[in-house]
Amino acid sequence: MKIAKMLGVVSALALVLAGCNSKSSTIKLGSIGPLSGNYAVYGGDCKNGVELAVNEINAAGGVNGQLFELIAEDDEGAAEKSVSSYKKLVTKDGVKFIIGSLTSGCAIAITPLAQAQKIVQIAPAATAPAVTDAGNYIFRACYDDPFQGTVGGKFAAENLGAKNAAILYDIGNDYSVGLMENFKAEFEKDGGTIVSLETYSTGDKDFNAQLTKIKNASPDVVYLPDYYSTVALIVKQLRAQGIDTPIVGADGWDGLTENAGDEVLNGFYSNHYAADSTDEKVVNFVKNYKEKYTLTPTSFAALGYDSVYMLRDAIAKAGSADSEAVRAALEQTDGSYVTGNLTFNEKHNPVKGAVIVELVKGGDGKLTTVYKTTVNP
Repeated sequence: MKIAKMLGVVSALALVLAGCNSKSSTIKLGSIGPLSGNYAVYGGDCKNGVELAVNEINAAGGVNGQLFELIAEDDEGAAEKSVSSYKKLVTKDGVKFIIGSLTSGCAIAITPLAQAQKIVQIAPAATAPAVTDAGNYIFRACYDDPFQGTVGGKFAAENLGAKNAAILYDIGNDYSVGLMENFKAEFEKDGGTIVSLETYSTGDKDFNAQLTKIKNASPDVVYLPDYYSTVALIVKQLRAQGIDTPIVGADGWDGLTENAGDEVLNGFYSNHYAADSTDEKVVNFVKNYKEKYTLTPTSFAALGYDSVYMLRDAIAKAGSADSEAVRAALEQTDGSYVTGNLTFNEKHNPVKGAVIVELVKGGDGKLTTVYKTTVNP
């Protein structure tokens, strides 16, 4: 009888221990981004940043005694594949927290689903204003296009002293259009004149007709709001036409240092952080990233990294991995991260400054960027 009772106690204890062990199960974290296709360089960098943060947090014991389990999905930069990736992560893997997707169109494709199912979604680099419109479960780590376009216009007018600007943008790309509109508004507000406003379509390779018009308009600065692959093509043709003015762009230029030549010198762009910053968080991040990936981290890596740490801090503050509690804690974010001191406004957009970096040749003769200035909200 005593033996039976002892066995019963042991069994009960085993159940209790099993319950305790279930508390220490992993927190599943999904990431969605383009790991192949046209934007793979961005997606790969962002995933590296996410992975580095997860490894650091887990090595330090996790959060609330739980470790992160990262499940990464490739959406190839296509919205329909973002949706498929989202559904797989939520229904099959049981994920409650998603970082992604990277581009605005892909992020927006899944925001209604995340909101309806109470999945906390942090878009690391999607800058279109509509990204956070779906509701209170959607956040972003980057500033949005209106702020970034405004930063470009203010920099061109105030720092470069430009009076006449030309803009060449992709009429079918929301990112490019949004930046153009806000650059134009700010530049004109600061007393400047847009002397040439030219367009092209996604996939175009020859920009000489538009650039001839721009050259004839004699601008002091040219604004090119697009991604690095297209900008690299445009700038070669721009310089070949003898246009030697400063060129200004946005965070989509991140990647030019590995994919362009001297033609992009005298180029400046708004970005989320500067790798050569002396801030301790940036120094440590760059050091650890270089050790793991042998590359200088781009802003996409930094934003992915910060997204994980913001989530970590919110889970710690909430005291649980319940998505509603974490959502509420995220709204109270007020901390220092690699991409700046950050709080969220009522639309879950971060309130933080933007840096301007300049493309220069480093001591080794290779293209690099250096910090130029900071523009605050």
